[in-house]
Amino acid sequence: MRKVIKIMLATENLKEEHKLILRMIKVLIVASEKLEKGEDVSLGLFKQVVDFIRTFADRCNHGKEQDTLFPLMEEKGILRHRGPIAVMLMEHEQGRQYVKGLAEALSKYESGDKTAKRAIIENARGYAELLDQHIYKEDNILYPMGDKVLSPSDNKELLEKFDKIEREVIGEGRHEYYLRMIGELEKELSIDGDEEK
Repeated sequence: MRKVIKIMLATENLKEEHKLILRMIKVLIVASEKLEKGEDVSLGLFKQVVDFIRTFADRCNHGKEQDTLFPLMEEKGILRHRGPIAVMLMEHEQGRQYVKGLAEALSKYESGDKTAKRAIIENARGYAELLDQHIYKEDNILYPMGDKVLSPSDNKELLEKFDKIEREVIGEGRHEYYLRMIGELEKELSIDGDEEK
């Protein structure tokens, strides 16, 4: 009997990262709700979320998509300048604007400008809503399109490039670091986390 070896799809790797991003989005939502109610939320918590978003969600996850997956999907006939890929690229940029606004508002708030609290909440919510829908579209529309056109050798090549991005762009051990961070923030905010995700 021949043993069949299944190669992990590159999109499965990205979906696993999405699970972590969604957990951090929940942290961001709960923290901004507490802040809005006047409860104590440390600015350090928001800064950790910004670091996670910029490094893990954007440079790692979005970087893998933009630098490797999307160009390969385009080579296979899925248009980049319109359709799902174009929408995803536009939403990546919108997300960066929300995070920039959040970081700027945090800096103002820390400097004593208490009116920046509203901008913290609005940017946090805007980012959370955008990414929640964005991830749903990638997982359920774009990635299945890619899975149909990518060969096993394409997936192998993508996974190798993903590993390189992990090592060279975000650094060794960062996945584990962020997984621990999310668990700690969930605990701090009394959120039921899922360590298995």
